[in-house]
Amino acid sequence: PHGYVTFVDAPGKPRAAVELALSPASRERGLMYRMHLPDDQGMLFSWNNDQIRRFWMHNTCIPLDMLFIARDGTIAGILEQVPTLNDDERSIPCPVAHVLELNAGWARSHSVKAGQKVKIEP
Repeated sequence: PHGYVTFVDAPGKPRAAVELALSPASRERGLMYRMHLPDDQGMLFSWNNDQIRRFWMHNTCIPLDMLFIARDGTIAGILEQVPTLNDDERSIPCPVAHVLELNAGWARSHSVKAGQKVKIEP
């Protein structure tokens, strides 16, 4: 399944097309083994509740920005330029219901920051 994430508080209200990782299998696989992610596209991992989410870059060949988003659409934190092929856990200390992965540098180049709101359109 696919959807969109619109950054309603960022200048120009940028929008990214996203693949929706909703099942345990799709969340586990994520963006592993991909060699390219088109501009303005990403993957949105979603759950029904807010909790601390931990991610890794196992077999992930694309450097990413990880945006941690609370159920109310607030960006709780952003990890930028997460290195590839790395099994170290990545997280923020805030509970969230969504994690959005985009190409490394996307958040900064679109003036997306923690505290801003997003609109998720499945």
